[in-house]
Amino acid sequence: MAKVTSDMIIREVLEIDEGTAPIFMKHGMHCLYCPSASGESIKDACAVHGVNPEDLVNDLNQYLESKG
Repeated sequence: MAKVTSDMIIREVLEIDEGTAPIFMKHGMHCLYCPSASGESIKDACAVHGVNPEDLVNDLNQYLESKG
Protein backbone atom coordinates (compact mmCIF):
# COMPACT_ATOMS: atom_id res chain seq x y z
CA MET A 1 0.00 0.00 0.00
CA ALA A 2 1.20 3.50 -0.82
CA LYS A 3 2.44 5.75 1.95
CA VAL A 4 1.36 9.40 1.81
CA THR A 5 3.92 12.13 2.44
CA SER A 6 3.45 15.88 2.74
CA ASP A 7 5.44 16.37 -0.48
CA MET A 8 2.86 14.46 -2.55
CA ILE A 9 0.50 16.34 -4.84
CA ILE A 10 -3.12 16.24 -3.64
CA ARG A 11 -4.26 14.75 -6.97
CA GLU A 12 -1.75 11.87 -6.54
CA VAL A 13 -3.34 10.90 -3.25
CA LEU A 14 -6.85 11.07 -4.71
CA GLU A 15 -5.72 8.83 -7.58
CA ILE A 16 -4.41 6.26 -5.09
CA ASP A 17 -7.81 6.17 -3.39
CA GLU A 18 -10.69 8.60 -3.92
CA GLY A 19 -11.92 7.56 -0.48
CA THR A 20 -9.32 9.97 0.88
CA ALA A 21 -11.47 12.93 -0.24
CA PRO A 22 -13.53 13.09 3.00
CA ILE A 23 -10.30 13.16 5.01
CA PHE A 24 -9.05 16.18 3.08
CA MET A 25 -12.44 17.85 3.59
CA LYS A 26 -12.41 17.09 7.32
CA HIS A 27 -9.17 19.05 7.49
CA GLY A 28 -10.63 22.05 5.63
CA MET A 29 -9.44 21.17 2.13
CA HIS A 30 -12.64 21.51 0.10
CA CYS A 31 -11.27 22.36 -3.36
CA LEU A 32 -9.96 18.90 -4.17
CA TYR A 33 -10.67 19.07 -7.86
CA CYS A 34 -9.61 22.67 -8.48
CA PRO A 35 -6.52 23.35 -10.61
CA SER A 36 -4.35 23.89 -7.52
CA ALA A 37 -4.98 20.33 -6.34
CA SER A 38 -3.30 19.05 -9.49
CA GLY A 39 -0.08 20.93 -8.83
CA GLU A 40 0.03 21.73 -5.13
CA SER A 41 1.68 19.54 -2.53
CA ILE A 42 -0.14 18.62 0.65
CA LYS A 43 2.42 20.66 2.58
CA ASP A 44 1.82 23.78 0.45
CA ALA A 45 -1.96 23.44 0.59
CA CYS A 46 -1.82 23.03 4.36
CA ALA A 47 0.22 26.24 4.66
CA VAL A 48 -2.41 28.14 2.67
CA HIS A 49 -5.31 26.68 4.68
CA GLY A 50 -3.67 26.85 8.11
CA VAL A 51 -3.73 23.07 8.56
CA ASN A 52 -1.07 20.96 10.27
CA PRO A 53 0.30 18.75 7.45
CA GLU A 54 1.44 16.03 9.87
CA ASP A 55 -2.11 15.60 11.19
CA LEU A 56 -3.55 15.35 7.68
CA VAL A 57 -0.86 12.92 6.46
CA ASN A 58 -1.33 10.76 9.56
CA ASP A 59 -5.09 10.58 8.98
CA LEU A 60 -4.60 9.75 5.29
CA ASN A 61 -2.12 6.97 6.08
CA GLN A 62 -4.34 5.54 8.84
CA TYR A 63 -7.19 5.35 6.35
CA LEU A 64 -5.05 3.66 3.69
CA GLU A 65 -3.57 1.20 6.20
CA SER A 66 -7.05 0.27 7.43
CA LYS A 67 -7.93 -0.83 3.89
CA GLY A 68 -4.74 -2.89 3.56
